[in-house]
Amino acid sequence: MKSIFGTLAALLSIVPPAMAQPSSRADAAGARSPALIVLIVIDQFKADYLTRFGSQLRGGLGRLSRDGAWFTNAYHDHAIAETAPGHATLLSGRFPRSTGIGMNRAGVDDSEFPMLDGATGQGASPRRLRGTTLVDWLRARDAKSKALSVSRKDRGAILPVGLSKQQVYWYSLDGRFTTSSYYTAVLPDWVQRFNARRLPHSYAGRTWKPMLPDSAYRERDSVEVESEGNQYAFPHTIPGDTARAVQWVIGSPWMDDITFAFALDGLQSLSLGVGPRTDVLSVSLSSTDAVGHRFGPDSKEMHDQILQVDRALGVFLDSLYRLRNPATVALVLTSDHGVARIPELAADSIRPAPVRASLRPLLDSVLAGLVRRKVNPAAIDVDQQLILINRAEFKRAKVDADSVLRSFAEAARRLPGIGRVDRFADLARADTVADPVARRWLHQLSAQDSVELVVTLKPGSTWGGNVASHVSPHDYDTHVPIIFYGPQFKPGRYSGFVRTVDIAPTMAAVAGVRPSEKLDGVVLQQALR
Repeated sequence: MKSIFGTLAALLSIVPPAMAQPSSRADAAGARSPALIVLIVIDQFKADYLTRFGSQLRGGLGRLSRDGAWFTNAYHDHAIAETAPGHATLLSGRFPRSTGIGMNRAGVDDSEFPMLDGATGQGASPRRLRGTTLVDWLRARDAKSKALSVSRKDRGAILPVGLSKQQVYWYSLDGRFTTSSYYTAVLPDWVQRFNARRLPHSYAGRTWKPMLPDSAYRERDSVEVESEGNQYAFPHTIPGDTARAVQWVIGSPWMDDITFAFALDGLQSLSLGVGPRTDVLSVSLSSTDAVGHRFGPDSKEMHDQILQVDRALGVFLDSLYRLRNPATVALVLTSDHGVARIPELAADSIRPAPVRASLRPLLDSVLAGLVRRKVNPAAIDVDQQLILINRAEFKRAKVDADSVLRSFAEAARRLPGIGRVDRFADLARADTVADPVARRWLHQLSAQDSVELVVTLKPGSTWGGNVASHVSPHDYDTHVPIIFYGPQFKPGRYSGFVRTVDIAPTMAAVAGVRPSEKLDGVVLQQALR
């Protein structure tokens, strides 16, 4: 299969020697800080993919898991395992209760900062994010420190670097990388030149076929519940019409190739990592998420996607270390969340059988009752698994809000797929060591969020929507890899329990900078040289 990284040959051949061998910065104690910190996030990458497919990983994933400091027992230790909350933890070192990014819908959408040049999207910014990130801590030491963050998704690009107005770009469905007016008024020349190459358009008519012979895959290919019963078996062909192709490509492995190519172009154009300061490159890859939602984590497509991202990451690392001295680069790989299996494919032995749960019918019934009692229907709301109320409206109607909440909770517990319903205020008294679900809800929300009830699914059940989904506090949604790589780290496998909020303080320690606020994470000293 042809890779677009062949188009980088000319770029790599003109790298000046001075740029290929950057110097690192010495901090006040005389230790050498890396010239470049690289964050790689693979969206919806379950931790067990590295072991399940490990013997076939010969590219970047194989290299990092073999030679890096791999934390095999790492988690997003919060309850709503989604893209926005996950990305916001990575370079902030703080849980969603502290960042204010609790779910995708409360992520980065912001109509006050429209997209540039008529790109698709309603606008975006990081304004909901509270606090600082590693980028801010580096810039507090040296204002010349720079950051580039790229992703197919706006939230994947925006949230790792926080409020700082750095170089932040994501993919528009018209086939261009762009940004919003929060960051700049005009796309830089280097971005316009990259877009002019029309790499996404070049995939029109291309066919995604498995990388390996059929005997290398254990999964069945024809599983009708996958892809909603439509085009659920290999091969998968991108439409020949370029206007459709640039949209369809986001669901293919090639979107990761395009994202990496854009990141490397930006690395060179912005002279990131040439010293003496420490710069940041954040790359969030979204193809695994698209494949996972459509085909599920146990599909032949997902198996091949992991091989594809392994290949793409390997090419990226080879290119990166040709452009920058490996001795000056500190890299970490992780994910923003995992995913549950498709409920309809659960084994017969699993009881109760996983289902696609919904609180909507119950809410409709409660609302009808409130209307009869003259309570404003807006007095209660369900945001998927969160129940919020307006107590003033209940008081105005002389209705006891707590009795309504108790009735709602009792009825919800009897619904298919619902595992538990908790008063959020009661969770503070839970044993957070023995009860990880309670702990993750406490890390998810703060008292200021005014959430009354939190609903947790039974293991395996989902909230519907995509063919395969996530967002629960269960381990299959929260268990992700964390691998540090570079001369700053001691290679090996580390089995102790760690969290994604530990990444930022660990990288800050490597860079020799101090966080500007209290963090939820800690430095993973055991992995540092």
